[in-house]
Amino acid sequence: MSGGTRHLFGGDWTQEKLRMLEKYLSAYATIMQKQPFDFAYIDAFAGTGYLQEEGDSDQPSLFPTFEAPEREFLQGSVRTALDVEPELDTYIFIEKDNDKFAELQQIGSEYPEKDVRFINEDANAWLLERCHERDWTKHRAVVFLDPFGMQVPWETVQAIADTEAIDLWILFPLGIGANRLLTRNGEIPPGWEARLNAVFGTEAWKERFYEDTPTLFDEKARQKVIDIEGIGRFYNDRLGEEFAMVADNPRYLHNSRGNPLYLLCFAAANPKGAPTAVKIAQHILRG
Repeated sequence: MSGGTRHLFGGDWTQEKLRMLEKYLSAYATIMQKQPFDFAYIDAFAGTGYLQEEGDSDQPSLFPTFEAPEREFLQGSVRTALDVEPELDTYIFIEKDNDKFAELQQIGSEYPEKDVRFINEDANAWLLERCHERDWTKHRAVVFLDPFGMQVPWETVQAIADTEAIDLWILFPLGIGANRLLTRNGEIPPGWEARLNAVFGTEAWKERFYEDTPTLFDEKARQKVIDIEGIGRFYNDRLGEEFAMVADNPRYLHNSRGNPLYLLCFAAANPKGAPTAVKIAQHILRG
């Protein structure tokens, strides 16, 4: 067969992130059951709850770095969260796409004993409203941000940090997003630059990622001087500027060729609970 098997949404790295999420939610729920708070899991880009792999196609893959050896369905973050023991008080899944939202509701119907809520809205808008308007003194949550691209602006991350009540797992699109927009010569289209500014929440990346270097003719040329791990460190440091604490060992998730696709980061917003939360997350991220 020609072309090989193509994978639409993930591979071993997908299972890796779900294993880590599952371990954290189990530890989190165990701790929170002893605390006087209502606690929830919020999946802001829930999709269909499954990650689908497809066989050969004559059409080129939109994301050729996503490859897998066989056709199968992989369990996604929705079922991973709903199957975690002990249970959480509430599960909230957000999905803007109407078709995917309908599939989510079907999955939820399989868990009638649990408090499962589905939100058919834009994830960023919903999170901004909920973070700003809810009284978080009696509530706690774990938010999982797993966007299919650079869809999470810094204002959303900042709003989550401002609650001082939420633990955040975020999959930063490192290799498939940010690094692809950072051209070698620094000539970045305005739309790409605006997207980078929105995701990083600052324009400081321009000075960190680029330098003016001399040429043979004593002129200066803009040149990219950051590697992909440096981009990851920059983003994780930005999280540290907003949250009470962050895990200092974010996980680079690679495709089968060893190319880093995403950076899985953890940040804790609650100053009192952050040391314990980060200790658990760092242990999981090392595994």
